[in-house]
Amino acid sequence: MLKLKRVRPTSRDFKLSSREGERARRIIGIRLINQDKNKYNTPKYRLVARFTNKDIVAQIIHASISGDIVLAAAYSHELPHYGLDVGLTNYAAAYCVGLLLARRVLKQLEMDTEYEGNVEVYSMLFRQLGMTSLLNQQRAGSFRALLDVGLVRTTTGNHVFGVLKGALDGGVDIPHSEKRFAGFNKDSKQLDPEVHRKYTYGGHVAAYMKNLMEDEPEKYQSHFSEYIKRGIEPDSIEGMYKKVHAAIRADHEAKKSKKEPPKEHKKCNFFPLLYNLKKLSHEERKAKLIDRLKALNSAAGVDNDSDKDDD
Repeated sequence: MLKLKRVRPTSRDFKLSSREGERARRIIGIRLINQDKNKYNTPKYRLVARFTNKDIVAQIIHASISGDIVLAAAYSHELPHYGLDVGLTNYAAAYCVGLLLARRVLKQLEMDTEYEGNVEVYSMLFRQLGMTSLLNQQRAGSFRALLDVGLVRTTTGNHVFGVLKGALDGGVDIPHSEKRFAGFNKDSKQLDPEVHRKYTYGGHVAAYMKNLMEDEPEKYQSHFSEYIKRGIEPDSIEGMYKKVHAAIRADHEAKKSKKEPPKEHKKCNFFPLLYNLKKLSHEERKAKLIDRLKALNSAAGVDNDSDKDDD
């Protein structure tokens, strides 16, 4: 009986099954954390970029036997400290988060003065400036990390590559190509630096604002209400992002958030008679325990005295 052998096509154009996709993701994850044996426990860092509905998370992580260790982190909800109060999840905000993370991790390693990155983000000599910065960063002592995109679809212009470009301009050495940056043309196989510059400085947001102002004024009032409230015009967006970049380079230390304690206790939804009690501090719990022990000791002393009287 003739047996036919199934041969898979050589190209990877076909869609992977769920099991094959999971296996491919595992292989990629293993390659991101595996380190050469001749490097003797040298950490292999990766730039992890994740996106939620309201936030952007960027972290420098390395793997250990006990688990992942976060060296530094930056979030888009920190950007209001630097003058950016709106649009915290777009491409320009992703660039700012990557820049903030790069400056923060280099400051932590005391390498921020040696590796300043690209202070001038874009010019007509974008390609030459980028190659020069990479050559400078490949010298001994540069901080190197690998991009970890997770489960995101790495399409051209994805926001994760905004984080990548911000980290590169911040002075971190990350292996990459320009094929997935916004403005890359797959037909000519070249990157248009002006298009990428427009996205980095929020030019696409300004263009959309102008279109809505002309075509749909009512939608513009509702869609960009936060911009209008803060007096941000389409022509002032680029200058706003330039100020944010300068503020990040001037002061990139992590700031602790100050939260006021709740004034009133909220009622429990399931048990209306119960309240969500305020959490006690360590000193308060310790004092409460001492009071309870004193009460127990005094009660035990009263019982002993009553027993002696009965005898």
